[in-house]
Amino acid sequence: QVQLVESGGGLVQPGGSLRLSCTTSSTIFSLYGMGWYRQAPGKQREMVAAVTSGGTTYYADSVKGRFTISRDNMKKTVYLQMNGLKPEDTAVYYCKATYQRFDYWGQGTQVTVSS
Repeated sequence: QVQLVESGGGLVQPGGSLRLSCTTSSTIFSLYGMGWYRQAPGKQREMVAAVTSGGTTYYADSVKGRFTISRDNMKKTVYLQMNGLKPEDTAVYYCKATYQRFDYWGQGTQVTVSS
């Protein structure tokens, strides 16, 4: 079982920034595809950004140019740098690891964008 621990959420004003982190103790982190998802109240969970084991990145259209996903295989951590935050970015953000046919999820971290 892969355990993922997210951190870095909180309350921020519109236009502000946050950096989310997701770390694991797994020894094969570098082989995982990693992603950030979010779920707002009353809405389905959606992909925000993803990075493959080879470093290719993908973004939802709604966050392109504002969010950046990155990974540090030595630290076994994936990051989501969020700039230019908007109230519609408010959600619980989840980290996901994918390896072979399996997905593993973190517990989520709340991001609230409000003045």
